[in-house]
Amino acid sequence: MEPILIYGFPLGSSMGLVAALEWLGKPYRLCRVDMLGEMRLPSYARLNARHETPAFVGEHGMVFSETMAIARWIENRDTERRVSFDPLSPESDRMHQFIAFLNTGFTAAFTPHWVALEMNPPDPAMQKIMREWGAQRIIERHDKLEAMLGDTPFLVGSRPTLADAVLVGVGRWLDFHGVADPTRWPRLAALRQRLENDPAVKYATALEAGESPSGSGFCKGHVPLDELISAYGK
Repeated sequence: MEPILIYGFPLGSSMGLVAALEWLGKPYRLCRVDMLGEMRLPSYARLNARHETPAFVGEHGMVFSETMAIARWIENRDTERRVSFDPLSPESDRMHQFIAFLNTGFTAAFTPHWVALEMNPPDPAMQKIMREWGAQRIIERHDKLEAMLGDTPFLVGSRPTLADAVLVGVGRWLDFHGVADPTRWPRLAALRQRLENDPAVKYATALEAGESPSGSGFCKGHVPLDELISAYGK
């Protein structure tokens, strides 16, 4: 069976994994989940008890979650090295360094802003404090990432890899929350622009928005969430 990526909208970090599967160039399926609705239902816990995306159904029917675990699944099947490198190479080490940084401190820096946005009932004073404190963390993490970038067109080399897939899903949160002008980090802004112009990323973004773009043909369609829960839920 084709693997199935369960990705979220709106503005899910999992969007980049759709692009990664396109770059991988092997058949796959998708399941699109409303993170503000469907993902919070008790039934979704049968797929992921933490009520989060992404989640993934491997070729043997096992369901697992976490971006880094899914990226590793893709890497292990990247026999043509389209989105990764020889595991013993320095390029592989650098790719994993970026993936780890982006999926931990960089992504976590946005947590205060998401919590403030979703706070119910609202507490304006607390929300203001969280956004101010969170903005400092976001800026600091962007400063670190800018300093980590080299002179290559993408994070590691001349082509996008799994590291870029992790970045493209969360990099846009800076604009959504209006924390700072992206031009403050010129190399990162240029990298984001290159990624956003990539056909696979455009395809993934359109799918996230609920459109029906014509892609490469590797995606074999969407599976309804209720069918996925019935078939693979615990």
